[in-house]
Amino acid sequence: MDLHVTNKELVVGSIRVTGVASSSVFIVGDTQVINLSSVFDTPPESLIIGPIEPLTAEG
Repeated sequence: MDLHVTNKELVVGSIRVTGVASSSVFIVGDTQVINLSSVFDTPPESLIIGPIEPLTAEG
């Protein structure tokens, strides 16, 4: 994707953020590069590592 932006004059008096979504970017001003990252917030005890055994019917 090629994105071209022409910046004009910007004056910001104040900013108040009342909430943040799970996926959000908030930028005021100029930037040359934006690096995106992701964090998976899960407690270690809920992770299953290794092969999952298939369920078998008893009886």
